[in-house]
Amino acid sequence: MKIAIASGKGGTGKTTVAVNLALALENVQLFDCDVEEPNCHLFLDIDLEKVEDVNIPTPVIDKSKCDLCGKCSEFCRFNAIAVLPKEVMVFPALCHGCGGCTLVCPNGAISEEDRSIGIIDKNKGNDGFEFYRGLLDIGEPMASPVIAALKKHIDVDRTAIIDSPPGTACPVITSVGDVDYCVLVTESTPFGFHDLLLAIDVVKTLEIPFGVIINRYDIGDNSVEEYCISQQIPILMKIPHDMKIARLYSEGIPFVVRMPEWKDRFVQLFDTIRHEYEEARS
Repeated sequence: MKIAIASGKGGTGKTTVAVNLALALENVQLFDCDVEEPNCHLFLDIDLEKVEDVNIPTPVIDKSKCDLCGKCSEFCRFNAIAVLPKEVMVFPALCHGCGGCTLVCPNGAISEEDRSIGIIDKNKGNDGFEFYRGLLDIGEPMASPVIAALKKHIDVDRTAIIDSPPGTACPVITSVGDVDYCVLVTESTPFGFHDLLLAIDVVKTLEIPFGVIINRYDIGDNSVEEYCISQQIPILMKIPHDMKIARLYSEGIPFVVRMPEWKDRFVQLFDTIRHEYEEARS
């Protein structure tokens, strides 16, 4: 199965759930798709090695062939090319690498060269647990190509846990778009409830089976739980505002490592997810 851990807002506990769930299972891969600020590795005692660069093909203009017809600029919906009276300007950071400008140029004046926007790395060891991380270069605006490259390393014979970026924008869509099940992590506060509703709209639109985990469920009100019950949304787990869990988190230690009862609960969580997925398919 491919299971995405997502949320409408940051700071709800996505990484906490993703890391602890991955460590509770066997034959698993963990993917940190929050490529703008990956942090799963902070809770894993591992060394990382580079796997590949992530490149985007970017247009290069041959001025000797260009007659400033403007077809490339007209085609580019991302405004990555501007045709001026005496020259063509390319804005690499806006280019999505679709190659359309090369195809529509009538004079063959546009070629492409790769531009690196990030890297993929992984843990060096492999004892039944694999960790992959995407890292977007500082200043680059597009996270989705790095996430797409990262997800190409998913092994269909293993369980893949995907730690998604926060929010509901393009990087989230790229992270969760083809998963089997999505776990939405929220907290029992008005802010958490508001952004949970946005995330629910996304997964419903994508027609992905989903359930909710309420983290620090005892710090706010009951609005999240009451809503999920009224809408028949599965509440997969409730994690309390526990001082021991918080202390382990601050030390970079996944709490399933020191609290074995929680390892059993995350195994049960996986069984529940698998059951919910099978129910959704039937």
